[in-house]
Amino acid sequence: MLFTVLTNAVYFMCTISGVLGEVTPQTITLSSRGHPSGSFSRRRALSPANVPLADFFLGTDLQWFGNISVGTPPQILTVVFDTGSSSLEFASTICGQACSNQVQFDSSKSTTFVDGGRTSSITFATGVGVDPVVGANYKLTLRSGKDTVSVGGLSAPNTNLFLITNQTPKFNIDPFSGIQGMGATAQGFFASLISQGLPLITGSSALFSLYLTPKSVGKAELTIGGMDKTKFSGTPVFASVPSGSGNIWQLNSPGLSVNGKTTSLLKTRRSIIFDSGTSNVLFSTDTAEAIYALISPDIKPNAAEPGTYGIACDRISSLPAVIDIGFTSQSGVPFNLTIPSSELSVGPFASDPSTCQTLINAFDGLELVGGSLLKHYYSIWDVGGQRLGFAPSVGV
Repeated sequence: MLFTVLTNAVYFMCTISGVLGEVTPQTITLSSRGHPSGSFSRRRALSPANVPLADFFLGTDLQWFGNISVGTPPQILTVVFDTGSSSLEFASTICGQACSNQVQFDSSKSTTFVDGGRTSSITFATGVGVDPVVGANYKLTLRSGKDTVSVGGLSAPNTNLFLITNQTPKFNIDPFSGIQGMGATAQGFFASLISQGLPLITGSSALFSLYLTPKSVGKAELTIGGMDKTKFSGTPVFASVPSGSGNIWQLNSPGLSVNGKTTSLLKTRRSIIFDSGTSNVLFSTDTAEAIYALISPDIKPNAAEPGTYGIACDRISSLPAVIDIGFTSQSGVPFNLTIPSSELSVGPFASDPSTCQTLINAFDGLELVGGSLLKHYYSIWDVGGQRLGFAPSVGV
């Protein structure tokens, strides 16, 4: 998800036993590069950690979320690990009835909680699911604070966070309590782990990896401080995040193609944002319609939900819709990341079950890929090296 005002987020929660079951980290093979000599190497390094992720599925894969604990004694919450944001926000008891569908953090029961006293609000540019954002229908009201946060057994004291004190009804369906931002600069929880000796890469900072999978495959996971070699095949291909990107995970793309065909518009150079907190794909209106024109002239805008498109559900399975997005590796070699035809439908429209929504929403000024692409690749997010890595996922 992307914030239109601060950065980005999502929020809410369920207990681990209710959604994830009795989850214990799997035994996996983790790898991380040894960090260089210097101040970090004199610290006792933390070990990489694996966090199982559950899939929020409503006709399509919407979000992947896992457990964190906050406070002393720890209160277990579930959050989306979102590369489209950089801060930590979750539902709190201050939110009351507006957050009644989510597990709420009770700051009065934590001996280590510090109230920051600052209030703010966030309005989102993308929502929790595939429906378009209209005005301020995805908005959170927040209050700042600090507390101990633990993820995968790795603990970070005095972590900056935000309590959700109010939210719009669009968030009511969420089975998770909040969002842990995983932006392209180390902040909050992640920065604290680095200072404690989280395994370093490229000599300056740590990485994390995501194995996002369709619900039919399952076993999605986040790995902090390394990569799980059992979850991908081949050698990852890395591309550099452009300088000046700040907190945004993005790559420059020389062009797109659909079913092997392209147009002058689709060959236009653009920056593509990679957002694990968005389930589908967003392009400017002209780009979205150019892509759809190469798939089927029968894919039409849905006036009931501006920005969305659809086609008769009984037509979907027969349509080839392979979308290739071009990039250039750090070694100068062109490569494509591919969204397969199976992703074309994200499920029927609620207002017209005979018409299925297609994966690309029109949003002028935003070029972004989410779960529709990421669940087909093992992704490596190298904060210190300012690069993104991709390899074919195993089992997807």
